[in-house]
Amino acid sequence: MSAATKILDTVLDRAVVPGYTKIGYELRRKFWAADPAPDALDGKTVVITGANSGLGKATAAALAKLGAAVHMIVRDPAKGERARDEIAKDLPNAHLEIGVCDVSNLASVREFAAAFTAEHGSLDVLVHNAGSLPPERSETPEGNEVTLATHVLGPFLLTGLLRDALAAARGRVVFVTSGGMYAARLHSDDPQYRKGEYKGGKAYARTKRMQVVLAEQWAQRLADTGITVHSTHPGWAETPGVSGSLPGFNKVMGPLLRSPEQGADTIVWLAAADEPGHSTGGFWHDRRIRPTHFLPWQHDDPQDRKELWDLCVRETGLSI
Repeated sequence: MSAATKILDTVLDRAVVPGYTKIGYELRRKFWAADPAPDALDGKTVVITGANSGLGKATAAALAKLGAAVHMIVRDPAKGERARDEIAKDLPNAHLEIGVCDVSNLASVREFAAAFTAEHGSLDVLVHNAGSLPPERSETPEGNEVTLATHVLGPFLLTGLLRDALAAARGRVVFVTSGGMYAARLHSDDPQYRKGEYKGGKAYARTKRMQVVLAEQWAQRLADTGITVHSTHPGWAETPGVSGSLPGFNKVMGPLLRSPEQGADTIVWLAAADEPGHSTGGFWHDRRIRPTHFLPWQHDDPQDRKELWDLCVRETGLSI
């Protein structure tokens, strides 16, 4: 990448609106890193959570096209079957399997992980894509706040339970986070929102910040296993989650929103391209590592980082 294109890329990123929308996608694709090889995932096994719509469905289709056996993990099997059938219409030779798991429910995560590891000795790619943005605070049957459970606790537990399978393949883990994490700092006060006022957007941004930090922490802890861990944000994409949870934003930004396929591009690239396999712990957007903080007050306190990890261990019961 030339100096001029690096400057353009950075300006797009800092300006947010042009960088996060399809404008940024169309401009950057002219000079970004090379596509994965067409057969990059032949013989590989992939697990994607939240795979029945939006970014998850687009990612499943793209990875299947690259040759992967894709396990589409969903809460609702009927929706999963419909999504699989829709992908299969365009890719009749795709290897697509439906797995049922509510990522916010830790018992469901354990059940899925046990079944998967009993059947499969290794896992090449794990994509944490399942998301939630409830307008009001609610809890899972296990007593965890839903957004925290979906974005943080469930993915943490699933990563830990599939660690051996990932290590067997020297696999990759991808956390699908959000540019909204720039609006939140990491702090350990009241992570379950049991005391303070709950706001859906704030809880979403806060847990997306947590995902970026957890990706860095997992990268450090798994470095000796050959597993690589990255996080990425898709920009602003037109998905059922955006239209359902943020209808005002969707109405205003609609013409500029990326398609699900454009939003999923870097997820697919991180899963299948050569370059991201040579590093770990990066936060990516449009095939380039991005800063995790722009403002001084956002930088993580080491104690808050420790307490996030401790929270996950305590709430999931995972032995590390």
